Amino acid sequence: MSIDMHDSVASTAMDYGLREWARREPDRLAVKEVDGLATTFGELERLTNRFAHVLRDAGLKRGDHLAAVLGNGAHMLAIAWAAYRTGLYFTPVPVTFSASEMAYVVANCQAKMVISEPGFAGTTGELPRAESLVRRFCSLGGIIDGYEPIEAALARMPAGPISDESPGAIMLYSSGTTGAPKGIWRPLPAIEEVEHGPPTFARDLVALFDFRPGDRYLSAGPLYHAGPLRWSLSVIASGGSTILMTKFDADRALTLLEQEEITLSQWVPTMFHRMLALPEDRRSAFRAPQHRAAYHGAAPISPSLKRAMIDWWGPIIEEYYAGSESVGLCSITTEEWLKKPGSVGRARKGAIHILDEDSKELRPGATGRVFFRGTAPFEYFGEPEKTASRTSQQGYQTFGDIGHIDQDGYLFLSDRLDDVIISGGVNIYPQELEQALEHAQGVGEVGVVGMKDDEFGERPVAFVVPDGSHADIELLRAELIAHCRSQLGRIKQPKEIRFIDALPRSEAGKLLRRVLRDMDTAQY
Repeated sequence: MSIDMHDSVASTAMDYGLREWARREPDRLAVKEVDGLATTFGELERLTNRFAHVLRDAGLKRGDHLAAVLGNGAHMLAIAWAAYRTGLYFTPVPVTFSASEMAYVVANCQAKMVISEPGFAGTTGELPRAESLVRRFCSLGGIIDGYEPIEAALARMPAGPISDESPGAIMLYSSGTTGAPKGIWRPLPAIEEVEHGPPTFARDLVALFDFRPGDRYLSAGPLYHAGPLRWSLSVIASGGSTILMTKFDADRALTLLEQEEITLSQWVPTMFHRMLALPEDRRSAFRAPQHRAAYHGAAPISPSLKRAMIDWWGPIIEEYYAGSESVGLCSITTEEWLKKPGSVGRARKGAIHILDEDSKELRPGATGRVFFRGTAPFEYFGEPEKTASRTSQQGYQTFGDIGHIDQDGYLFLSDRLDDVIISGGVNIYPQELEQALEHAQGVGEVGVVGMKDDEFGERPVAFVVPDGSHADIELLRAELIAHCRSQLGRIKQPKEIRFIDALPRSEAGKLLRRVLRDMDTAQY
């Protein structure tokens, strides 16, 4: 069944991408859930419209907030689109959060409705008892105590657009790697801002990353994170298909790249590490000739890991530096990176400024706080002091990183502002220590944090995951201490090396330093 773009006056000015592809090619694949459903453009358009009618029928109006705790699937994308078409702020809540963390986000974003699945009832089941503004709790795909099943309402709704479409926005929360998550808020776009082209959440990505009709994109991460969610929506808006993994598995990812004829993929460094750890015969047999670009971001990558991926997959590895705050974006191709190893590229969205602590501009080569100008400013929802901490005197904004640009405008990151260790009044950047240790024999992964110290305020402590090549762990400790002495100045050397089985990471691959800081003892 074809969808008529002229079913309503508003439809000509809203969400041109999905609706237009549903009109042109309603039976072509839009979303495929690995081991699950395949959804065409026509089906996704109808499902989106039905969700939009449900939201309006529930009394949600422009500017209200909707939260969802859902796994990877077409329903998550349809709900995101429906929120956009009804002028709502949509907040996907990480399914890995505890019940208290979920309750915090739902209350903080002032959600009027929460949608979840029975698989997460152990945590979302607590939400109706938490203090919040939620008026309706809806379950999808089964029963959750205290939730109203949404399928019956969906079935009653028409498949065409609502009569009063207006653009909404995705309101993501920061990952909370260093503290409580923060909602990233901007004013809703006006209707006249979205009269032509893809929706606002997709427009810059389609242009920056050359998404093409017919692309097949592998999304290996969870849709509650900014990258997988926005890329999945943007690929579909540009006429491509999204292949969703429900959970990352290294060998399965390679198989999907091969069998699904993937053209675009998106990764975090931890995924690269796990794929490289596969048996040599599996890696050498890998062939994916349609795979034209493999993008990675979200977390720092060691030069050795990146070189290994380039050696394996060839010059298709492209890095981007961005964040949920969307203050700017840098990217770098394989060819550029080989000339500028360690760089995250040049600015492609916004202009870079390196500022000192007094917001004064620093010269190329000098290390300072990385700010961008030229993009729409954001606010941390209801937290003006935290917003001010990410805004310079000039009005530039930052993701919270430290780094420098070279004479050619390439950005090199040193660390996160929140992660800097101040020991005896001296700034120590954990990433520098981590890179030094990553090159030592016997080290699989490493994370460095500042621990409280009575004399110096903080002391650097290294948490090391051994690679299994050393049987004598104390000998390895001694070798690593000697290695640090040869590579780092006296003040920078870790005061303690602790061995653990695995680094705590988010599903986006970000190191959870706050978890490391809470570790009182090593695992061995």
